[in-house]
Amino acid sequence: MSRPEFFVTPGAGEKLEAMLHYRQALRIGDRVEISGQGGWDDDLAFPEDLEEEIVRAFDNVERTLALAGATWRDVVHVNSYHLPDAPDQIGERPTRVMAEQFRKRMGDRAPIWTQLGVAALGAPKMRVEIRVTAVLGQD
Repeated sequence: MSRPEFFVTPGAGEKLEAMLHYRQALRIGDRVEISGQGGWDDDLAFPEDLEEEIVRAFDNVERTLALAGATWRDVVHVNSYHLPDAPDQIGERPTRVMAEQFRKRMGDRAPIWTQLGVAALGAPKMRVEIRVTAVLGQD
C-alpha cells in the first residue's frame, strides 16, 4: 500500500498551515485529495468581484493539484461551497462561472459535482470554496 504524501501550497498554503495546522493536498498512490481552496491571493486577501474570486479559486485548485502531480484533467469529483445569492438558491452567476471553468480547464471531461449553499465559509469575505479529488493516469 502506498504511503500518504502531503503537500503545502507556497504562499497562502504556508500561511494556512502555520495558522491552522493543516495541509493543502494529499496523494496516496494515484489518488489526490485537496483541501478546500478559496479565491484568495498569497496574502489571503479576496477580490471584490465574485466571478474573479471563483476563477482565482480554480487557479488555487490548479496550483495545489500540480504539487501532487495532478491537473484539472485528472479531477473526477468536485464539491463547491457557496454563499448563496438568495435564501433559496446559490444563484445563476456562480453556477455559470463554475460551469465555464469546468469547460475551460477540463475540456470534454466532466467531473461529478456537488454544489452546496452554506451560511458561512472559513474566512471573512470568502464566498466560494472548491474541493476536488483527482485520479492520475485516466487517459
